[in-house]
Amino acid sequence: MTVEEFLKTEAGEFHGALLALWWDGRGDWGKAHEIAQDIAGVDGAWVHAYLHRKEGDVGNAGYWYRRAGRDVARGDLRVEWVAIVTEMLGR
Repeated sequence: MTVEEFLKTEAGEFHGALLALWWDGRGDWGKAHEIAQDIAGVDGAWVHAYLHRKEGDVGNAGYWYRRAGRDVARGDLRVEWVAIVTEMLGR
């Protein structure tokens, strides 16, 4: 599935980290964050990190990147979102 197909798919097709990313891709940061808070493991931490970076809470984002075992992202938010979605869809 491509990123474009991902965005065109109904939310019910996804769960966990991909569902949170789907909502964020649709512009609903709040719903994405609500879902991300309940996702255990490194995928949940990575999405949570991205969402806090997007929010502008760099300190909290750094905590979640560490929990995810990832370097703190510093580039374009859309590029990071696409990278996360692409990696998770490829599993």
